[in-house]
Formats: sequence, C-alpha cells, structure tokens
Amino acid sequence: MSTDAEFADARHIPPIPPQPPRRPAAAPAPAEDPQTAVLRRVPPAPSSAPAAPSGPTAPPVPPRPAAPPRVQQPSAGDRQPPRPDRAPGSPAPAGPAAPGTPPQPAARPAAFRDTAAFHLANSQDLWSGPGERGAGQGTREPASAASPAAPGSRPPGPAAERPSQVPWPRTPLPPQGVGPATGVPAAPSRRPGARVLAAAASLVLGIGLLGGAAAGGWLTEKAAGAPPDAAAAFAKGHDVWRNTPVDTLFPRTVNGLGVGPGGADRTWTRIAVAPDSACKGAFDPKLAAALAPAGCVRLLRATYVDATRSGFITVGAQITKADQAGMMALNTRFSTKNLGIRTDLMPLPYAAKGTLAADFGRAQRASWTVRVLTDLPAVVFAVSGFADGRTFTGPQPAEAATRPGATTAPAESGLGHDAKDLADRIEADLRKAAGSPTQTTEASS
Repeated sequence: MSTDAEFADARHIPPIPPQPPRRPAAAPAPAEDPQTAVLRRVPPAPSSAPAAPSGPTAPPVPPRPAAPPRVQQPSAGDRQPPRPDRAPGSPAPAGPAAPGTPPQPAARPAAFRDTAAFHLANSQDLWSGPGERGAGQGTREPASAASPAAPGSRPPGPAAERPSQVPWPRTPLPPQGVGPATGVPAAPSRRPGARVLAAAASLVLGIGLLGGAAAGGWLTEKAAGAPPDAAAAFAKGHDVWRNTPVDTLFPRTVNGLGVGPGGADRTWTRIAVAPDSACKGAFDPKLAAALAPAGCVRLLRATYVDATRSGFITVGAQITKADQAGMMALNTRFSTKNLGIRTDLMPLPYAAKGTLAADFGRAQRASWTVRVLTDLPAVVFAVSGFADGRTFTGPQPAEAATRPGATTAPAESGLGHDAKDLADRIEADLRKAAGSPTQTTEASS
C-alpha cells in the first residue's frame, strides 16, 4: 500500500524552507523548494526491490522508503529567508542537485490520481484564474465548452471578438432659453376643435351676461337709493293719497317706544277711518279760513285709542293745491302769527258712529298740533281728548304739553304725547310714500 507522498509531484507542492546548518547528513535537501518538507523515498537494496510490472503503459513504481527523513525546524533567532518571486505551483528553476539527493521522477504517474496531494496540486483554480497558472500545469477547459451549444446558435468567441452592446440612445433635453435649430421641423401643434371653441365662447358670453346683469342691478339699486329730486317728490305728493294704501298711511297698530311721559312706551290702535272727502265742514271756520290760501284736494282722517282706553286721538292730513312756494308762504304765516297755538284754530275730531269714539266732540278736546309741510303739499294735524267723555276747558298745544316739567292735565295724562307722536308718524309715512327724505326744520305750529 502506497502513501500520498510517494506520488506527489514536487512541482505542485509549495516550497520548503532551507535546511539549517546543523541538519543531519542523511537528510535529503530538496533542491526545488526550500520552504516545503517533502518526504523522499530511499532506494532499497537491489535484492529486495519488487519486480516492476510488465507492460508498455504501466510506469515503474518506485519502492517505498523505509522511514521518512527528519527535518529540523529553524530556531527563533534564525532569519526567515525571502519569499520567492514566483507564484505557487510554478516549476522551480533547475539547479545542481545536492549530493545524496535521489533523482526526481521523469514524469507524473498516470495512476493513483485520487489522492490528497493530487487534489491539493489542482486546487489552484479556486483562488486564481486560469491565466495565473504557471507553465507545466496544463490548461482546463472552461465550463461552457463542456456544455453543447443550443441548436442554431452561434458558439461564443473570445471576449475581444464579441461586439460591445450598444446602449439605448437617450434624447437630450434642449438647454434653457434655446429654441429649435434652424431647418429642424417643429412638432405639429394640436389645434382646439370646434366643440372646444364653442364651449369657450359660450362660457365667455355667459360670464358677460352675468356681469352685465349684476352691473345693471347695481346701477338700478343705486338709482333707487339715490335721493330723488325735490320738485319731483313735491309733484308726487299731490297724488300720494290716491296711490298709497290706507293701512300704510294709517296703520292698524302704532307702537311708540319711549315716546310717552317720562319715556314710557305707548301703543295706539286704529278704531275708525274716515272716507277721503273734501275739506268743507271738516274744520272750524277760523281754521278753514287760515288754510284756504293753499286749497284742498283731499282730506284724510283716522281715529285711534290708546292701550289704556283712556284717550282718543284723531290724526289727519289735508292734501293742498298749492305749489312749493305757496306752501312756504303758508308755513311762514303760521309760524310768525302763532296760528298753530290758538285755541280757536283747533282741528275737529272724527267721531265715527258705532265706535268707542262716537262721543268724541269739540268739548272733549285737550291737546292738538297743526303742521304746514314745505317739501310736500300737505298739512298734517292731530287732536286728542279723554275717552270717558268729560269736557275740558283748558286745552294745551302738544308742543307745550310735551316739554319737560309740564304739570298740566294734558301733559300728565299723555294726551299731548299722543297728538304729537301720531302726527310725527303720519308725516313720516307721507314723506316715505312720496319719496322725499327731507325733514321739516320748522317748529310745529
């Protein structure tokens, strides 16, 4: 039975270190690799050598050495020899053999390759490429050569003969601010279709119509909110009695917040409305004579009762025929001659039959007011009295009965406030119906 060292090729074994100077004379000195200790066989005597097998293919097998030579390791003080400048596994340079060294075998045996030394010598491909192997090791066929090529395919050639793969061309982006080159056709532009143009036109037209309607409404509101002309408002006042509902001029219920004596709230309820008529017989003769220069178109009257049912108030308006200058003259006459505070020029109450105010007559009058307007052709008046039918001998004008500190019966009972506040309400309704924002600056007569 043979060992692996007998058939190992010395060219494929790493070099061995040099022998120290004190090595035994019998130890063989390897000539090829000074860093590797290789066991060498010792040729036996010619008589004990086994017969070599006969045959043309079987190589002669060297005899097994009797004992491996002992190699003495170098001491720590010895200097390590330099590393050879050749790759492991490369053939050692030829040199003179040391004396006593047996000759190397001429060729590597063909048999007994399934040994550790054989695999160790042929494992260089695992850590180095085929191009790094030294001469004499032989060449291995690549793995692709062992596998057959696919039918109809071309076997791969050397790397230098293979064409390089052409990358996919990438279209460069044009630099910023640079237009298309001259002579290069531009990309065709997509024009909007007829439906898109029609939709855009419809949208623009709709926006224009909405904007026009909004502007028109704004202008109309502005025109409606603008103060009207004074002459137009005065002319419209001649027909206000005909075009204004009765409930607008004389509301069914009138609330006066803080207008009573001491700032008390007052509430009045309408109990009778006189049909519009001429002014004949509606005033005392002296008052009718004072108002005659302005003329009379229509007379409007209504009677109210307060929330406590303690007083009646008749309020009305005389629509005149005078122009604006005539109304100014009449107002001046009433103001300069104090015609509004004379007891013989008091208005008459409207005592409607079948109502609570049926007994409201001349003797029950306690307070009154007469106002000649200058911005409208109208004279507004109001008269108040006790609802229990008592007679009153000392009537007082409403402007005097509403002064702070007044202690008269009309002032303390609130009849002066009733006449004044209801006259203010009818005056405001007439101005609103005629569209005149002008407020009277003259004191009430």
